[in-house]
Amino acid sequence: MSRENTSDESAGTPENTSLEKATFGAGCFWGVEETFRTQAGVKKTTAGYMGGSTDNPTYEEVCTGRSGHAEVVQVEFNPAEIQYEDLLKTFWQNHNPTELNRQGPDVGTQYRSAIFFHSAEQLAIAMESKDSLEEMQKYPLPIVTEVTEAATFYPAEDYHQKYLFKRGATSCHVPNISKE
Repeated sequence: MSRENTSDESAGTPENTSLEKATFGAGCFWGVEETFRTQAGVKKTTAGYMGGSTDNPTYEEVCTGRSGHAEVVQVEFNPAEIQYEDLLKTFWQNHNPTELNRQGPDVGTQYRSAIFFHSAEQLAIAMESKDSLEEMQKYPLPIVTEVTEAATFYPAEDYHQKYLFKRGATSCHVPNISKE
């Protein structure tokens, strides 16, 4: 079940419950943020950049592919309401983890499939999840998703935050209607 989460506040979260972070790269961060933002237990989502070598990168720098950063969404969640495993399920179901450096029409290293783990526990869960999908042969091609320790997170510019929500949209991709 999903709910609309329009707030960045963790109102209603008991003070003794600490939020955890998860960070995912799954293509253009607009759609990824919207997907996670609406999940019960998710208290905050932030579009941003991670995994590169440039400090404080701009969107324009990330788009060149030279900064090394991926477009990511950092998810702050209440583990009493939603488990990291559930976030991983959402991640796997909402992008193609077999496409190297692209998602749909978006091409470049900034659109790579990536899980940035914040703890040894997240690493173990992410690897188990990825290995399980590979063993089940869930996809016709090998999974290319990188699983990397979280590095410095740089929030994207304000106009990228809740981009689709502010426009009343749920997806940023136009369906491919070509006959090829």
